[in-house]
Amino acid sequence: MCPMAEILMHKGYSISGSDRSESDTLERVKSWGIPVYMGHSPENIEGAQAVVYTAACKSDNPELVAAREKKIPTLERSVMLGMLAGKYPETIAVSGTHGKTTTTAMLTQILLEAGKDPSALIGGKLPMIGGNSHTGKSGLFVCEACEYVDSFLQLHPAVSLLLNIDADHLDYFKTVDNIVKSFRKFAGQTSRTLVVNGDNARVMEAVAGEAGKEIVTFGLTEASDYYPVQLNEEPTACEDFTIMHKGQKLCRVNLCVPGKHNMANALAAAAAAHTLGVDGEAIRKALESFSGVHRRFEVLGKFDGVTIADDFAHHPTALTAVLSSAMKMGYRQVWAVFQPHTYSRTHDLLDGFAKALSIPDHVVLTEILAVREENIYNIHSSDLAERIPGSCWFAEFPETCSYVMEHARPGDLVLTLGGGDIYKCANMLVEKYKNRK
Repeated sequence: MCPMAEILMHKGYSISGSDRSESDTLERVKSWGIPVYMGHSPENIEGAQAVVYTAACKSDNPELVAAREKKIPTLERSVMLGMLAGKYPETIAVSGTHGKTTTTAMLTQILLEAGKDPSALIGGKLPMIGGNSHTGKSGLFVCEACEYVDSFLQLHPAVSLLLNIDADHLDYFKTVDNIVKSFRKFAGQTSRTLVVNGDNARVMEAVAGEAGKEIVTFGLTEASDYYPVQLNEEPTACEDFTIMHKGQKLCRVNLCVPGKHNMANALAAAAAAHTLGVDGEAIRKALESFSGVHRRFEVLGKFDGVTIADDFAHHPTALTAVLSSAMKMGYRQVWAVFQPHTYSRTHDLLDGFAKALSIPDHVVLTEILAVREENIYNIHSSDLAERIPGSCWFAEFPETCSYVMEHARPGDLVLTLGGGDIYKCANMLVEKYKNRK
């Protein structure tokens, strides 16, 4: 919501907003002069000509109720995003179950490095622009395209990236086949170019039969148009590789965000940028200076020899990628502090979570974050803990922190993981270590 508010404000619209709690993102919004109210109240919408709300907002929200009573138009966030994107001649939309934010940030950084000056809406903070949005002067608009409740079908991009398709949001889609069908519709709404993961069978199924548009593939083998030649197989915090395009060297990259999944994200961003006319040198410079995105293996500091980091991973596939990378980075032991995100996802993917969380040396779970759901599944973190040998769980963050600090040793990595507010636990750990020191 916040990056969209920033872009609209810079385009001359009068914006205000409300939220339930303070955050760094809201502070940035306030710094632009946008009024933000704490708490939701009918008075907050006085004078508004439209009310935009997030999908997490329930229908009995007092501001939505007041807007309906006053006949003020209400728009769900994805609808407004589609309207905003429609104002740009060339929208580049990044879709996929995993990696959207990192790839969108990488692509934005490449386009800025190349002087393309896009507007951008990113799901996390990009250090290069000091936030998660940028209002550029060109006709390019880069944004994430989220599949949940078919939100991305509000978009009609010129260029779409399809990173991967995995079993997720089954509370809405019910089956993986339905997810593929939605991605197929999204691909069909793309007017010019599809940049797709050639290694992902479901992605290739979704774009099969697409006629009249360019299909560009990226992947980890020579079967794709864009692929890497690995130069260093030793486990490090960086990925050193050459990006090849149809057998020709495009650029060599020393990517300082770890993991094969980030190599794939970089390939996707590079392929999209190259199709937009960016040369290999600009791609190299941007990717090598890319330091990551907020909450994507974000190292918060080292205290008493213990490294604290935080990551957004909240699906078994993403957890597997992040934890596998962490285990190869030379730490004495790796601690995963995981907050399950939504009852439905935890219930539907329970065995997948158990398998992914068996990768690190230690696992500490917090209670499931409900988000928009009621626990009709009768699922609890203790059910997941039973499937992970040696794991434990705690109801509150202070208990979690105390346990980790009591048992972590110098040389260890403590990695908080989840799509909710587990970052607060990471911040709490940092403060407790500082105070102890």
